[in-house]
Amino acid sequence: MSEFLDNASKRKEAVKNIIRLLHEGKTVEELHEEFGPIIAGVSALDIAAAEREVIAEGLPVSEVQKLCDLHVKVFQSGLENEPTPENIPGHPLFDFRTENELIERSLEALESLVLQYTAGDQSALPKLRESAKSLELVPNHYDKKENMIFPVLEKYGFDGPSRVMWGVDNEIRDALRAFTELLNQDQPLGITLESRFNTFSDKAKDMIYKEEKVLIPESLARFSEADWTQMANEIAGTVGKIEEERPNNFYQADHSSEIPLKTGFLTVEQLDLMLTNLPIDVTFVDENDKVRYFTQGKERIFTRTAAIIGRDVQNCHPPQSMHVVQKILDEFKAGTKDLAEFWIPMGEAFVHIRYYALRDENGAYKGVIEVSQNVASIRALEGERRLLDW
Repeated sequence: MSEFLDNASKRKEAVKNIIRLLHEGKTVEELHEEFGPIIAGVSALDIAAAEREVIAEGLPVSEVQKLCDLHVKVFQSGLENEPTPENIPGHPLFDFRTENELIERSLEALESLVLQYTAGDQSALPKLRESAKSLELVPNHYDKKENMIFPVLEKYGFDGPSRVMWGVDNEIRDALRAFTELLNQDQPLGITLESRFNTFSDKAKDMIYKEEKVLIPESLARFSEADWTQMANEIAGTVGKIEEERPNNFYQADHSSEIPLKTGFLTVEQLDLMLTNLPIDVTFVDENDKVRYFTQGKERIFTRTAAIIGRDVQNCHPPQSMHVVQKILDEFKAGTKDLAEFWIPMGEAFVHIRYYALRDENGAYKGVIEVSQNVASIRALEGERRLLDW
């Protein structure tokens, strides 16, 4: 058995075998009984590498996602032996881990109030509703992870978290939405409210464990100082320098010169100001499906961070919708479609999303722009208002 523990390749194959057996129906207890010594010596790196390879070998991402909670439970004893990543004040992961602690404390407080309400204490309901507002941190935390950490891990060839964990994040978002929708009803049924809370809470706690034992160590092992600096700038609300290779003639002039366009001339500063102040979000993806640019308006609709520059656009969407994004791109490239549009109610906003195929004068596909706009105020317009009425 020691040969598996001392040989990284054999250990990975053993872990892959354990994962396959779990997906075939073996229980956690059965696997521990049969593979105890291997399981005890497994690291987060071993699990992540094995998951990535079984996906590449044909196990559907959805299946891995469905049972990834059990993956953690099977190998929990080995993961517990790994040292906890250092908490460094000022480091981006300090904020990230602090958020996890706040989420855990919020869940503990809410659990107590849910139990009080379920037991018949009606006075607990307003307290519960007020305390539940703290759960807004959960989707914000996941946004940070998906838009700041996943893209950098992908840059280093480690795409397992974004392919699997993002899908689980969305399941947690759905569970949170189901809980809060019931909570905001006039007289929610206590036993149903407890059930929905427990579903959400269990998933959220499991995700905290995965982030602490897998995602954070993997990030610490791969991120460079420049990556952490960029993430710190994003958290602080400033955009760090985006490092990417550009040809020497990327700009035909310096920042004080004018760029000749088909219908005028603009300096780099003017062009940037114009794009930044458009009342819409614009993202440009080139013909190779790489994100090349996004506007930074005052009121963004969807999260965009500098880390996505150079990222495959398919990976900027959760697994559940990745196939639709690919279908749109395929249609655009084939020349059978030039537009895809969608609209979504988001609270008081009504968001209109459009994807436009870009083609050169010869009709060759050159990429796509995504345009998102809150059109709630436009939909509400009536009558007329002319320039002279201003």
